[in-house]
Amino acid sequence: MRTILITGPGGSGRTTVAAATALAAAREGTRTLVLSADRTDTLGAVLGAATGPAPVTVAPDLTAWRPDAAAGFRDDLSAFQERAANVLDLLGASRLDAEEVTPLPGAEELNLLRALRDAALAEAHDLLVVDLPPTPQALALLALPEELRRYLRRLLPPERQAARALRPVLGRLAGVPMPSEWLYETAARWDTELGAVEAVLADRNTVVRLVAEPGPAGADAVHSAGLALALRGLRTDALVANRVLPEANGWLAGLVAQQRKVLDEWQEQYDVRTVAHLGRDPRGTDDLAALAVPGTLDVNGTTSTVEWPVTDRLADDGVLVWHLPLPGAIRDDLDLIRRGDELVVAAGRFRRIVPLPSVLRRCTVDGAALREGELRIRFVPDPDLWPDRP
Repeated sequence: MRTILITGPGGSGRTTVAAATALAAAREGTRTLVLSADRTDTLGAVLGAATGPAPVTVAPDLTAWRPDAAAGFRDDLSAFQERAANVLDLLGASRLDAEEVTPLPGAEELNLLRALRDAALAEAHDLLVVDLPPTPQALALLALPEELRRYLRRLLPPERQAARALRPVLGRLAGVPMPSEWLYETAARWDTELGAVEAVLADRNTVVRLVAEPGPAGADAVHSAGLALALRGLRTDALVANRVLPEANGWLAGLVAQQRKVLDEWQEQYDVRTVAHLGRDPRGTDDLAALAVPGTLDVNGTTSTVEWPVTDRLADDGVLVWHLPLPGAIRDDLDLIRRGDELVVAAGRFRRIVPLPSVLRRCTVDGAALREGELRIRFVPDPDLWPDRP
């Protein structure tokens, strides 16, 4: 199944473009699911049909789904309370009823990731179009599976599970049930579920598509999004320039010239596809069809994941070089910190902690340089870990 993740700055029309993209694919005979996490039914307003927690058919070969984050959170909390019943009773905790539970911050993001995973695994559709939140939230959402898995492994390392045999003994000695068993089982289940989401995001049939209105604000948002996606090892398959105005005279001429200037700048870096302004807010399938959004297969066709290769220059310069493409990065805004077998990479306000490739774990950092939008980090072998080297 092919997956298109669509995001853009708030007010850019990303939901409209997502709905139009899904509708165009469905009209070509592709079984399509469009997925949204908005609390309000913005997707339904654009499609002209209400959407909600149950998938609904809005046109031939087109299904829309807006999962209920509150219901998902209630189910998760109820399951947790059941599994932790002994410990909660021991502590004298009062259980929460489903009716008094409201979703905490982040529940929508986790619910959308779960829906994304379930839709991909179900294989009931040929195309999944995901209307992600506005760009800042979408970037945090795309980072969530990797970061949560890292936290789980740090807090509950899998190797500690070898001590499970001791827990019943400890429980009898303490006179209370020990929660470690179900805690590790829950952590393992979460790790598996998050790994499945990561697999969908990294799949070669998954692409990220940006939507922005050409203008100063849109240009800033696209620059920021491009750098953040690059830091996550992702890139866009296309940049949809939305609400592009036709040639005009009078006071509109200034806006047209401003849009053309930004479009020229974008085309130097992205595969830009323009969507004309209809002169009104699109509503219903007829308006969506008139937008002429780029199709699902008429872009460059490359995978959204970006390789971070290591080149061997030991023979010539005595170093290994790790190449991290970071287009749009500024030298003064970059920061690197080595922490054991991990590297903390900061680019402006964005940060990512990445595991070092195995060959680099036996090396020390020798320096770094930013050249032509690529961060090149030099490593030299640690003589204590490379005993065969002079």
